Amino acid sequence: MYVTPRPDALDDPLYAVRLAFVGMMSFAAIPLLDPALPPIIAALPVGLIGAQRKAFNIGKAIGGPVAMIVLTAAMTWLVEELRPMPLVYIGAMWLTYFAGFRMILQTGAQAGMLIVIVAVLMSVMGMHGTATVETLRDGFFQASLVGLVLGPLSYLLFRPATRVQHVDEPVPTQGNVTLGAAIRATVLLGLSFWLYAVMQPSDMMMAVIAAMVLVFPTRRSVFFEASQRLRATIYGSGVGAVVLILFTFSQHLSVLLALIFLGGLWLANKMLTGPHPSNVYQYAMSVAFSLIAGALSTQDAGYAIFTRIVLSLGGAAAAALAVGLLDALTGWRTQEASDTPIDLKAGQPDEI
Repeated sequence: MYVTPRPDALDDPLYAVRLAFVGMMSFAAIPLLDPALPPIIAALPVGLIGAQRKAFNIGKAIGGPVAMIVLTAAMTWLVEELRPMPLVYIGAMWLTYFAGFRMILQTGAQAGMLIVIVAVLMSVMGMHGTATVETLRDGFFQASLVGLVLGPLSYLLFRPATRVQHVDEPVPTQGNVTLGAAIRATVLLGLSFWLYAVMQPSDMMMAVIAAMVLVFPTRRSVFFEASQRLRATIYGSGVGAVVLILFTFSQHLSVLLALIFLGGLWLANKMLTGPHPSNVYQYAMSVAFSLIAGALSTQDAGYAIFTRIVLSLGGAAAAALAVGLLDALTGWRTQEASDTPIDLKAGQPDEI
């Protein structure tokens, strides 16, 4: 699957400041919106805006939040209609996962990833009941609207140095993509039941960490991505813990926003210069902001950190092992593509 490249400080010297500003303003919006699930407001806008590179792209700035709103509304309707029929509901979950994974493998584009993420979040929450899935839908609506406002505003205040817009270059996967998508949909279905059993609704943004490892086409890239998700969870939990500890000395909103900005600035700067792939630090930022927002609303900070690390270790590792084993048994990838080496200098599989 196509992975967005590392941001370039020459093209966008204020990238880290912009992303830290978005994180700070997302937290500032929480008291105004009074959401039922603050972690979504804290984490989603950073993910939507942090994925942009080079010059401001109004299509992505509008398309990402709008797509999130449409997909969550559609999945909420599907969940509410099919939940009274458990077997049909499970079958529809599998088919939705399969469609998203097949799109990813067939085209290499990230649109399928959005389908998979929304589907797993909404379908797992649907198991908790109609009220829970509607609460999650409303949280995504609010967070998408915050991202829709902060995207243009952040680029207006902190302009890139280049006027060239970034162009994605996805590469299709070679082999029997239908079989590959079926394997991933089946593993994700099992993972969905595990997430339902162990995760609280306020922690569900972190389910993305476990689900994301499955979108990559080769065993090597799946295992590599699982290790990166674990690293991101540790980094993000560390930053979140530091912010929460410092906040206890002066519990004022202005202090919290300043700490959020500084923590986000450090992680965003690591996206530019850090030794690991930039996505590690972007995911770490989402982990940190989700953790902080949850701990300040309903969660215990120590419990929240523990559950996030367990989720990454248990869910991502188990999913990666299952996919790797089934890929090896079926051999659906062509030999030339499946032997693609890891580019250690870049810090990620060179095929993605």
